Amino acid sequence: MQITYTQHNTSALPFTKDAPWLAPMAGYSDLAFRLLARSYGAACCCTEMISAKGLIYQSKGTWPLLKTTPSDTPLIVQLFGAEPEFLAASVSLLREKGYSYFDLNVGCSVPKVMRQNAGAALLSNPQVLLDCASAMIKSAEPGHVGFKLRLGLDAQHPCPDIALSLEDLGAGWITLHPRYAKQYFKGTADLTKLTSLAKRIRIPLVASGDLFTAEQGVQCLSITNCNTVMYARGALRNPQIFQEHKALLNATPLPEKNLRELLCQYLHFVELAYPDRDQTKRMRGILAALVHGEPRAKEIRRALCQVEEWSKLYTLIDQFFPAK
Repeated sequence: MQITYTQHNTSALPFTKDAPWLAPMAGYSDLAFRLLARSYGAACCCTEMISAKGLIYQSKGTWPLLKTTPSDTPLIVQLFGAEPEFLAASVSLLREKGYSYFDLNVGCSVPKVMRQNAGAALLSNPQVLLDCASAMIKSAEPGHVGFKLRLGLDAQHPCPDIALSLEDLGAGWITLHPRYAKQYFKGTADLTKLTSLAKRIRIPLVASGDLFTAEQGVQCLSITNCNTVMYARGALRNPQIFQEHKALLNATPLPEKNLRELLCQYLHFVELAYPDRDQTKRMRGILAALVHGEPRAKEIRRALCQVEEWSKLYTLIDQFFPAK
């Protein structure tokens, strides 16, 4: 498998109910996990959140997040930042490398992002957000920039029409997680907000939030009439969610689950994507997420915490999920 920092094969973005996406997840949606998700039917994937300023200043940890391969398409690069000039320069730089689709994070409420007035902090300053959006849109091909939003910073400061303003600027699509940023993941995603926006917006609308199962994703589409859904934590716990989503829509039997095969496949993708460095410690956390809901999940997680060598990960899989 050819690993590169350049995109050559760029497919059009799919905006149909049978084309579920993999969300950008910091620390999780790297090349290896994207390839795993695609193998189970993810129609589109996003990179981890990437600092526009870090990209321009060649920050050490930035370019590895952009690792890709020709089969990793369509791919959306998610950027964060609050300075139009850096966001515009990042889009231009990435376009030179062949990347075509971009997203601005307008929902992350992690303190280190908020301190930069980026992520969800942009919701408290709509004009800065629109300036950033305009800069990115002007630097990209028409319709190739989207925005991942929350409802506002908090219930006292909603941004009910910001998606429509972004549409007017030339946004290609909107992704809405219908919670307020300061809720984090507490409470329940408000599907009525997605339904309302879907009626008013002309560009594609992607639904996000509280989609832990394919049943929830399909139900969300039925209720809200969004164009498609984006799975985050649901995909991390069950990468087969994309297959299950399509099976439910097509009224076909759900695919049989084989966790041993899934875990081994993921480790294989990690070895292909990162042959030059030991990923043992990083993989322990992701493997722990993948066994969520298993009867022996706690025992498996305890065992994972003690693994220091890559080969022992396969041994652990053999121990808990012996081949039949």
